[in-house]
Order: sequence, then structure tokens, then C-alpha cells
Amino acid sequence: MADDWSRPVVHWELQASDPERIRAFYAAMFNWEITPTGPILNIGPGIGAPEPITGHVRQAEKPGVVLYIQVLDLKASLDQAKDLGGSVLREPFDIPTGPTLAWIVDPEGNQVVLVQQ
Repeated sequence: MADDWSRPVVHWELQASDPERIRAFYAAMFNWEITPTGPILNIGPGIGAPEPITGHVRQAEKPGVVLYIQVLDLKASLDQAKDLGGSVLREPFDIPTGPTLAWIVDPEGNQVVLVQQ
């Protein structure tokens, strides 16, 4: 592998049966700029991401991709998710020697992990 290099994640996608509903949820939830119309609703880059951005593989009951999104105020973000039609799947908890996390579910059932900044 010395002559090779790691292939980083360079893009991601949210798939939805009602793209406008999900666009509205994520635009309000995370202050994301998302194009308002078209077959593909582009999400602009955010600011202030931690370095480095990493990933992991974990055993789970069903396959899927989960986004981990950093927020300034975890409690306020959980309340906002509920106000926007989502729900809280797992209340905040601390990772030993790591961040505080909480799970939400968007209006279409996709899990998202909130990471306290």
C-alpha cells in the first residue's frame, strides 16, 4: 500500500421520498444553504468542521449510512428537531474521552447523530 493512498469521502447524499420536506427540515435544523428547486437539491459546504473528519464501520441491525453533524447547543438542537417534525431517538450521552452525542430521526426516518461542539 505504500504506493497507494486512502480514498476520502468527498460527497454525500440524502435520499427522500419528499425532497422538499427534507430540504426544509435540514435547512432549518442546521442552517444549511440548500438550493430550493430542481431534481437534485445541492447542499453548500458548512463552516467550522473539526479536523480531521473521520469515519468508522459498526455492526448494526440494518445497513445504512448515518451522518454525524456538529451543533453548538445539543439540547436546543434536540428541541428544534422535534419542532421541525423529527424525533429524538437517543438522549445525550458522553463518549469516554470523547464528545457528547445524541440521535435524532428526520421526518422520513433517517437517523442523524448530533455531536456537541
